[in-house]
Amino acid sequence: MRLHDLAHCRAGDKGTVATLTVVPYDDAAYPELVRSLSVERVRAHLEPWVAGDVVRHELPLVYALQFVCSGVRGGGVTVSTALDTHGKSLSSRLLAMEL
Repeated sequence: MRLHDLAHCRAGDKGTVATLTVVPYDDAAYPELVRSLSVERVRAHLEPWVAGDVVRHELPLVYALQFVCSGVRGGGVTVSTALDTHGKSLSSRLLAMEL
């Protein structure tokens, strides 16, 4: 099973910091996301695109997990020549993770 089978993801960025917020389609899947999406697993999965720290914030009142990813390779929206300046493909890459 892949993460996209259980959840969707919203992305945003501030310079070289991307925020990836994972929200389950069904609130009942939230405990599985908390168990499966450790900082270490997310960091390892996104390593080719994220050079810095990954911090996880649990948002149990809205059944979401937010990952703040520092050191996005290629810079942020204001300095990057990359096609994915807002980090939207990072959310797709995260959702491709095997659980």
